[in-house]
Amino acid sequence: MADSAPAVFLDRDGTIVEDPGFLHEPGKVRLLPGAAEAIRRLNEHGYLAVTVSNQSGIARGLYTVADYTAVQRRMVELLEGHGAHLDGAYFCPHHPRFTGACDCRKPGTLLFHQAREALDIDLARSWWVGDRLSDVQPALALNGHGILVATGEGNLHQGQARALGVMVVADLQEAADQILRLTVLDP
Repeated sequence: MADSAPAVFLDRDGTIVEDPGFLHEPGKVRLLPGAAEAIRRLNEHGYLAVTVSNQSGIARGLYTVADYTAVQRRMVELLEGHGAHLDGAYFCPHHPRFTGACDCRKPGTLLFHQAREALDIDLARSWWVGDRLSDVQPALALNGHGILVATGEGNLHQGQARALGVMVVADLQEAADQILRLTVLDP
């Protein structure tokens, strides 16, 4: 695994795009300010950018996997328009109340292990960024590099995140700044 690359695992709704609640219409996808620039910078510095998202709206019957895929595709188009790209996308379509417990719903780590295998990711040098505790808690289980962004739901979780030793920043752009300041990747 000497050639494994680190990743930045990104939550989607409230971290990269505005979160209107159960986002399922491509026409409503709006990038948060600075998000594309942040991902582009991470791309340029050798990080794999991977979205990992809980999508309980599927379990609730509010939208379909095809709706999720269409929103994801639109987000990718918007990112590419700014010179940024994603290297992978994973999602959990479950919710314990509707489909029972699963290992893929964050803060579970199954999707991160699947991404590691599929994309040859070095988890020890990777980062987890999101606007909810469940987005960054996998970092505590896997390596400790979690950043809570205050966009989306982040303002509601700042105190708990800090108590867990998780860095709290304003947005994805500041998260990218911190990641690049704190780590130097081998060329």
